[in-house]
Amino acid sequence: MTRTPHLPLTRRGLLRTGAGASLAALGLGVGAQSASADVAATKRFDLTQPSYDLFRDKDLHGPRVQQSFAFDWVNKFLFVATKRDGSPESAGDLCINKLDFDGNYISYMHLNGFGHGVAFAALPDGSGTELWIECATNTGGYGTALAPIRYTANTTLGSPAGSAAYRPIAAASEYTCSVDPVYQRMIVRYHTSAGKRIAVYPLSAFTSRSFGTPLVDFKQPTISGTAQGYALYGSYMYYLTGDAYPGDGTPSGDGNTYVTSVDINTGTVKQGPVLTKAGSTLHHREPEGLAIYRTDAGEARLFIGFATGFEGDRRSSIFYKNDLI
Repeated sequence: MTRTPHLPLTRRGLLRTGAGASLAALGLGVGAQSASADVAATKRFDLTQPSYDLFRDKDLHGPRVQQSFAFDWVNKFLFVATKRDGSPESAGDLCINKLDFDGNYISYMHLNGFGHGVAFAALPDGSGTELWIECATNTGGYGTALAPIRYTANTTLGSPAGSAAYRPIAAASEYTCSVDPVYQRMIVRYHTSAGKRIAVYPLSAFTSRSFGTPLVDFKQPTISGTAQGYALYGSYMYYLTGDAYPGDGTPSGDGNTYVTSVDINTGTVKQGPVLTKAGSTLHHREPEGLAIYRTDAGEARLFIGFATGFEGDRRSSIFYKNDLI
């Protein structure tokens, strides 16, 4: 059950954060499962603790369900990716929605031929935002590279190609990414002939476009359920699984949305899967996206997104956990 938050949820008080979070020190030695270096151990979110509301049932530009979301932690905006209305799944056409922290819609950008939208990053870029997102969609509708895209309101952009599309891991056939704004790292989930793998880079590798060897690189552990998003905080990856309520979307039982934490130094599950009942009374309630943010007061939060509402009028609902152990 979602509880009333114990901290204010205003735009000013909720999500303001310092822009200069430092990199965690790296340890020496070789990590497990092909990792090239250990990442210094950090605290992790206790997934058994309560969830709190950011907002519920906020309207987006189009009628389709959200796929993921990301925070610009300096300019204080939230970006929500949805599939573009009227486009088939295989096209990889996305709509990026720009919101304020109260969930109020501001503008949109259409990205044609980019991918599925499982995860992406929103990096502060002066007074604007640079989206790192999958691009160059394949026939299945998934991106085969990553690209930095300057968010430009109310415009349409085709997928970049050639040198504008980056492939940090040569053997990968599909890519997505998500940013850890606290420890200043980027996590990349990529596909190979042997299955899904996870790589973590310093954020500077993306801002400089010079990737080199990742800090860690490991095979994604087996976690049952429909994959719906992931995020990185410190030395732990968080992984979201689950499905919408069956039938017409009427709230039914506890649902099957689970969150799992993975130790990126060992590539093994640390906690979970743990059932979350956040937003359990919402219609449809399909888990869609994870993201990390830290308030100006220094509180780290793991945000969990859901596509809610009715067919033809899907909405965005987002909650968070904030207990670290």
